[in-house]
Amino acid sequence: MALLLGSCDLVTPDDIINPTVDETAFLNSDNPMQTWVNGTEKELALRMSDYVELMEILSDNYFNNYTRSSKVFDIPQLLYTDADVATLQRHVGALREMADYGLTTVAAADAHTTDAQRFHLLWIKAYSHLLAGDFFRALPSENGGPAVTWQQHLQLALEVLEQALPLAQSDEDRALIHTLAARAAHRMGNRPLAEEHATQALTLKSDLLWQVRFDNKNGVLNGAQEAIWGDWFQPLPRLDFLDPKYYQMSSSDQCPINLAKAEENYLILAEAATARNDVAGAKKQLSALLALVKSRPVQTGINDQLEQRYNGGLKAFPNDPAYRVQASPVDPLRQGLIIDRRPPMLITIPYVSGTSVTQDMIDALQDHDSALEMVYLMRQEVFFAEGRRPADLGIRLPLCEVEAAHAMSDDDYTQAWIPPFVPLNYGLDDFTVDDQAMTVTITHNMNRVIADNARTADVAPFE
Repeated sequence: MALLLGSCDLVTPDDIINPTVDETAFLNSDNPMQTWVNGTEKELALRMSDYVELMEILSDNYFNNYTRSSKVFDIPQLLYTDADVATLQRHVGALREMADYGLTTVAAADAHTTDAQRFHLLWIKAYSHLLAGDFFRALPSENGGPAVTWQQHLQLALEVLEQALPLAQSDEDRALIHTLAARAAHRMGNRPLAEEHATQALTLKSDLLWQVRFDNKNGVLNGAQEAIWGDWFQPLPRLDFLDPKYYQMSSSDQCPINLAKAEENYLILAEAATARNDVAGAKKQLSALLALVKSRPVQTGINDQLEQRYNGGLKAFPNDPAYRVQASPVDPLRQGLIIDRRPPMLITIPYVSGTSVTQDMIDALQDHDSALEMVYLMRQEVFFAEGRRPADLGIRLPLCEVEAAHAMSDDDYTQAWIPPFVPLNYGLDDFTVDDQAMTVTITHNMNRVIADNARTADVAPFE
């Protein structure tokens, strides 16, 4: 309880924190539910920054070229004894328990509890189940309970979202619920349900953007920003044009993290059309997605001149826009994926969504496999630096050591699941540079790998 009450520090009046407040005093204070909701949202922001930081290096998006953050997720090596695995798992449980405590104990103590407050706690609870369903093999779904599978967590997310929907206060709220439900149904492979929710979300708000925000004044900081804006992480060269999604125009800037956006719904509808072998329908959805991405804001005038693409000295990354990049040794070379950060250049970065895909590329799609590869390329670029990519690669974290000792289960979930087609030994981040020809060759085009393995149980859930 002391840990949970610590979440309320952000909203104490006049920045005064009283560490001696106990549960009884808190529940009998003025407006405890609003304090609890604010505190829960604060915790969601902090936990999401951890997820983004660690999930981005557990993918082909970023390589940790520095000494801070995980040095094994890049391999990937995912041990049930790893402290980062345990931390991510605890975040899921903490968010769920905070939401439940608010919905039960705090709501019972505060006669002024509103539907809007219940709505916020319910969607955060559902989001905790989404995190479990996206990234873990199994986790407990209640305090002290047995480990349940990722599929069960996604089903629980859908059930909680259904409870939240009648409490929504606006079309934006309702679009959020349908977008999260579409995400859960997509991962479960329930194509009709995912299409239903995605379509409804776009009908309600075709440009939905739902973010968690940070507060530099009160020390609620985006840890992923420190890694991405700083000199820890280096992007795969073909994603260079999207980095840094989190930046600082002043020393106090803390960029938000996108949690739900309309782009996801177009991507789900495009993937559903592809699964039906309706390439024309997929192209229609991808074209609509591209129009939305082009309408999203960008930040101009970013001074990223200290970024030398060799920070840490572990591996040199190209830092000259003259380099052309190919997604694999058999893919065409493309210009414009690496941008010029060298003095005196200032850069422009999309901070909601960006993509290298053009309308001509979409128009040229001819078959199922090329369309599916395009869907996953756009998923990678649109969700870049949002901590989503490992789920698309089929990677799942194990049940951590402490939880495994207490969570009753007939199955051993202490081994991570890394699909056999995911390259090990840093292969996800591997590339070669030809300085004479000024070309960069990515070793593995993982979007094609996804398309090639679409009929396995690990990736492309609709196939």
